[in-house]
Amino acid sequence: MPADKEIDEKSLSRKYRTNVSRLIRAWKKGLNDMEIASSTGIDPATLYQIRSDIELTHRQLRLTRQKNRHFLLHGLF
Repeated sequence: MPADKEIDEKSLSRKYRTNVSRLIRAWKKGLNDMEIASSTGIDPATLYQIRSDIELTHRQLRLTRQKNRHFLLHGLF
């Protein structure tokens, strides 16, 4: 299951009042923040904050998965 499906894009979209799914697709295509900012009109600082929120959430999900996998492999549950 892809990690980006576990990130609450609707919540982030409401928080930043923009279409976060569209931004994620643009980043996956390889566009940089300045290109996205010029095409969407979103402030580059806001894009940076959105990216930081997504990366933090993704990191937390990965750590949680690693902990769960460790407990399952070693029978510590």
